[in-house]
Amino acid sequence: MDKIKIDRINELARKSKNEILSEEEKAEQASLREEFLAAIRADVRASLESIEIVD
Repeated sequence: MDKIKIDRINELARKSKNEILSEEEKAEQASLREEFLAAIRADVRASLESIEIVD
């Protein structure tokens, strides 16, 4: 996930604390958050798959 999208997630989060988000902004925020979580899951999965247990 690129920095621009992460910055947009943070911008929407700050805005939601100060005022009510429009329906479009809520949808965008949900979409960006889901994409962010998918990227984290993929990174964790790749890290776990690269672990080699040596006995």
